[in-house]
Amino acid sequence: MGKQRSTFLFSVLCFGMAFLYIPMIMLVIYSFNYSKIVPVWGGFSTRWYSKLFESEEVWNALALSLEIAVINATFATLLGTMAGLALVRFGRFKGRTIFSGMISAPLVMPEVITGLSLLMFFIALQQLIGWPEKRGMTTITIAHITFSLAYVAVIIQSRLLGMSQSLEEAAQDLGAKPFRVMFDITLPLLMPGMMAGWLLAFTLSLDDLVIASFVKGPGSDTLPILIYSRVRLGLRPDINALATIIIVTVAIGVLIAGWIMIRQYKRQRKDEQMALS
Repeated sequence: MGKQRSTFLFSVLCFGMAFLYIPMIMLVIYSFNYSKIVPVWGGFSTRWYSKLFESEEVWNALALSLEIAVINATFATLLGTMAGLALVRFGRFKGRTIFSGMISAPLVMPEVITGLSLLMFFIALQQLIGWPEKRGMTTITIAHITFSLAYVAVIIQSRLLGMSQSLEEAAQDLGAKPFRVMFDITLPLLMPGMMAGWLLAFTLSLDDLVIASFVKGPGSDTLPILIYSRVRLGLRPDINALATIIIVTVAIGVLIAGWIMIRQYKRQRKDEQMALS
């Protein structure tokens, strides 16, 4: 019985992995297709990578998307970390239930509703105070921070709830002030969670299409918007090449982040064992 269960679980795992990754593998293969017709294999070639690197429109969209993603991830991590700390370590405070609900709302709100509400908000601000003068990078970044910080806050909450407070208590017993404990003990222990939150916020921003399409202005197309506008006119091999570059870049980033997080976790376990001994 146990062997049959293991075989079934392994089969389900293989099916799930194949369902997720075979389309990506096919996309990478066809990015080296010589033919202009994507489904028809015309031989191995890197011609579409050359054309991609010559496209100024693509590079402008990529640069804008990366700039927005980095700013969004940084501010979302800072705000999400503060929100997570407030919800877990500050105990019961007035308005905690409302604050927790406001943090969780972007997680369940449809992106269309979020994008439309932010668009109306920016229009109202422009009419009241004259800012923003036009919609573009600034409005997209603010919109991305609005929903990204909720994901970071959830990650930080989970990290804090599963994190031992033995090192913090030991530091307080030795006379360390709360401010010192926060920056010398708590934040370093939270660093793996903060890195995971930063990467998630970066990915969400780089991947967003719906919300950005509501709050963008003329000449501020992000990479997902550019890809969507091109795919609507038909599949193009240069888009496969662009997607392949993104997949490889993300895979390398995830591997590096995973290696850093494993090192941080091992160091944390070692410090906890020393504190308890």
